[in-house]
Amino acid sequence: MKVGIMGGTFDPIHIGHMLAAEAARDVYQLDEVWFMPSHIPPHKLESGATGQIRLEMTSEAVSGHPSFRTLDFEIERGGVSYTVDTVTELRRAYPHIEFTFIIGADMVNYLPKWHRIDELAGMLHFIGVNRPGSSLDVNLLPSFLQKVVKIADMPLVDISSTLIRKRVAAGESIRYMVPDRVYDYIVRSGIYGIQPGTAD
Repeated sequence: MKVGIMGGTFDPIHIGHMLAAEAARDVYQLDEVWFMPSHIPPHKLESGATGQIRLEMTSEAVSGHPSFRTLDFEIERGGVSYTVDTVTELRRAYPHIEFTFIIGADMVNYLPKWHRIDELAGMLHFIGVNRPGSSLDVNLLPSFLQKVVKIADMPLVDISSTLIRKRVAAGESIRYMVPDRVYDYIVRSGIYGIQPGTAD
């Protein structure tokens, strides 16, 4: 069984995340994609929503896709989320699954700086998906990473979680930038300070 892991803060999860996961699943014929919200990502100081809320939003987003599921691995473990530690535990918990890690183009370029990347590169492959404004050139990576990084093209949708939070703060619409069930969750729960009607 081939499973793609899509990690991230998902604060909130948006259609760009969904498109990236679907592109990776389709191009490399993954059996499933597991969305794994991070507890405390090492490259970000804080997030706008709690881990539990981000997990619930992610579950709402993937609920209608037969090959997508949510993994609470890092939220339940707590602490700083280093990918190498997570993958080590996943391989121990699911020894018969072949894991691939799905990341954006910006993260592909940053891979050489990842914590214990040489060890991580020996455990799995990466699927890098294009994002607007990012230049994805695997040949610029160290040779040991060139062997384990694959590329998947996706529609270039210039949406980020930061943009969505800024739009909410400004009282601007975020409808269709996030999956419908996530939009309803955000409005219903009042996270990010949104008020019913202001995001329409």
